[in-house]
Amino acid sequence: MTINPTRLHELEDMARRVRRHILTTVHAAGGGHVGGPLSATDMLVALYFHILNIDPTNPQWEDRDRFILSKGHSCIALYAVMAERGYFPVSELITFDGIDSRLQGHPDMARLPGLDMSTGSLGQGLSPGVGMALGARLRNKPFTTYVMLGDGECQEGQVWEAAFVAARYRLGNLVAILDLNRLQQYGWQEPGGMRPPLDDPRRQWEAFGWQVSVVDGHDITSFVEALSTARQESDRPAIVIAHTVKGKGISFMEGDYSWHARVPTDVELARALAELELREVQP
Repeated sequence: MTINPTRLHELEDMARRVRRHILTTVHAAGGGHVGGPLSATDMLVALYFHILNIDPTNPQWEDRDRFILSKGHSCIALYAVMAERGYFPVSELITFDGIDSRLQGHPDMARLPGLDMSTGSLGQGLSPGVGMALGARLRNKPFTTYVMLGDGECQEGQVWEAAFVAARYRLGNLVAILDLNRLQQYGWQEPGGMRPPLDDPRRQWEAFGWQVSVVDGHDITSFVEALSTARQESDRPAIVIAHTVKGKGISFMEGDYSWHARVPTDVELARALAELELREVQP
């Protein structure tokens, strides 16, 4: 699956639009997460606008591809992408995290059509993904199940239990995506700085029997090519390990773990939006 230059430019423009939604929505709500959503934005745009076989007008279509955002605290990025894709009006983003909103602080499939799983308790997203992939096989359904994991949540044992089961059952219709931004909410201090959540993710996933590819998660072309390769697996699950930058797209947020769940001030918001506008007009 290739991307021509015109289509790539459209996807990159969409990613900038989504980043604006993330910042303005969290600012308006007075709460939410910023760093993780920004690191996942390019991949979510590529998924929803180029990869997933979905129909926003029929979110319960049985043969649709499934997507689970296991790192549920980053849901504002998912909501922004879904709104732009047509699942609900973009104007509804302003309700984010409100008590009666469909757009809760973590994804709630009982409230918002188009969500395939409620998530938020970290480490629990891959297990239902395994179940969906098994169900597709048993029912002879053609869809692929995708699960986006955060690197921090991969310290949860349930992730590795699910990884073991997926390989044992040779689930070639299951694709995981690891958002490897290497920064947790707090982490812990070492002489060289913050210790990354995973030491050698490629070796660890290969040890569990998965097909592994490693890409730059902000390079949409490379990411799409890696997913296309992953979907060709027929007898084992695949994972795309995507190197990303927490806070990607905003210079003063990039690589700074303090932006995990910090709300930008009026001044910071204006500065961030100005950066996004500047980048959009550059050749």
